[in-house]
Amino acid sequence: MPELPEVEVTRMGVEQALLGATIEAVRMGKPLRWPLQVAPQRLVGQRIQSVQRRGKYMLLQLSQGVLLVHLGMSGSVRCATEVGEAGVHDHFDLFTTRGVLRLTDPRRFGAVVYAPHMDHPRVQQLLGHLGVEPLGDAFDAAYLHAALRGRSGSIKQVLLAGQVVVGVGNIYVSESLFRAGIHPLRQARRVARPRLERLVQAIREVLQRAIVLGGSSLRDFKGTQGGYGDFQHEALVYGRAGLPCVHCATPIRRVVQGQRSTFYCVRCQT
Repeated sequence: MPELPEVEVTRMGVEQALLGATIEAVRMGKPLRWPLQVAPQRLVGQRIQSVQRRGKYMLLQLSQGVLLVHLGMSGSVRCATEVGEAGVHDHFDLFTTRGVLRLTDPRRFGAVVYAPHMDHPRVQQLLGHLGVEPLGDAFDAAYLHAALRGRSGSIKQVLLAGQVVVGVGNIYVSESLFRAGIHPLRQARRVARPRLERLVQAIREVLQRAIVLGGSSLRDFKGTQGGYGDFQHEALVYGRAGLPCVHCATPIRRVVQGQRSTFYCVRCQT
């Protein structure tokens, strides 16, 4: 699933390609996870004034309203001057004066949703429950220590849930916990403050590095110019079950938490 780095890479690509463009036409393909919530022709003539991100949502601020774009499980966005005839997995095209934005999503769990303004209940329903941004000033050890108080779930599952912090997906949580020396099965409320200091720093470093490398392309994700992300090639534990730990040579272990694979070192993470 595209996580924060992949969505941020997409946001930067869309901003570079289409900021200031005027929408000329909209093509709708097969239905996505949620309906557009507006007649497509209502978007024609609107100008893309900014491209922002909240969690795993990309927000296209228009001259009248906002488009919330979610990549779902397998989606990616391409920006080009011409994109050719739509394929079976191409479900949304936004034709503008600066090129075309095309959403491709083989599993169709993605979505493009319109709202008349950011305070609209539709926006609050999608974004209102999200935790803080991991790259923002509000995310620090003091906040994390307070947010984890009383949470009996594992630290990895709490971080993945998105209610404390958003966008730190499976690969990035595994990598961050390894760098911080924290066992993924440890109860969230039992992680001491000094360890949380290391964890916050690790999360920031992992996500920032992933953005630089274009995200992770484990399955379907591609950037707006069609390139693959490379962070997965620098992973220290993710996908390395049975291989020696880069620090102590102990074989990396894999367990399943919440139907997702977790990779860790039994010696370096306690």
